[in-house]
Amino acid sequence: MTETTIRLFRLAPAAVDEVQLPDMASLDAVTRQLPPGLYTTFRTYDERRRVLGLRAHLDRLYGPAGEVGLRPPLEETALRQRLTQILTGYSGEVRLRLVLAGDSQMYAAIEPLVPLPPQVYEQGVRVVTVALQRRSPRLKSTAFIESSEAQRRLLAESGAFEALMVRRGYILEGLTSNFFYVQDGVLGTARRGVLLGVTRRSVLRLARRLGLPVCYRPGRVEAAFDEAFLTSSSRGVVPVVQIDDQPVGDGRVGAWTRRLGEAYQAAVLEKAERIED
Repeated sequence: MTETTIRLFRLAPAAVDEVQLPDMASLDAVTRQLPPGLYTTFRTYDERRRVLGLRAHLDRLYGPAGEVGLRPPLEETALRQRLTQILTGYSGEVRLRLVLAGDSQMYAAIEPLVPLPPQVYEQGVRVVTVALQRRSPRLKSTAFIESSEAQRRLLAESGAFEALMVRRGYILEGLTSNFFYVQDGVLGTARRGVLLGVTRRSVLRLARRLGLPVCYRPGRVEAAFDEAFLTSSSRGVVPVVQIDDQPVGDGRVGAWTRRLGEAYQAAVLEKAERIED
């Protein structure tokens, strides 16, 4: 079938149940209506059979579950089987959010994947900065979606592509992405105070393979970056050409950004894991 709306499924050991909530307008709206817990979001490849870094995504749920008092209702193998089951009925790739909710129930919210227009990658995007950081950077907690709602509204009103979280004058990460910059031939990104994204890890590996040195240091808001870009599981490598009112470099997509984006796209299918073996 071809889906045009978000669907929500409760994944239980014995069955999969579809759930309807009052607000099904977005993945964030759905998540806010579930009991607070842990989540991870990714897109599929290869006709919904593969996910890049799937094991790392699942580790975000299963790894810290005990620390926050949650008990996953499904073992990982059973979860993969349930995902394969619900994805069979879709046509085209999807964006999927797994939520291990505070009631120790596992939910999967699914929406059709709408790829970014090619001009986003060719021309780059404008981003804005906000004063915010995650309370628990290593936990992908649904509480962050709630606590950052005001910043998300401001982002929508600004017309910018993403909001970068700033602490003490340093850029940490985006609301839904990791942030990188290139300065004097070195790739920089924050290591502390940020969520260590799955795509972030892949891009760091590619940078080293391509001979681009890496430093783990957040960039200052007022710095004159040569290049900048965002990474996320759903969008890959997104060039940034303006931060607030300041252009990045010459205001065009940089050579390293373009090269890393192309390398990432080439590696996706090769590295993507099968959901179920």
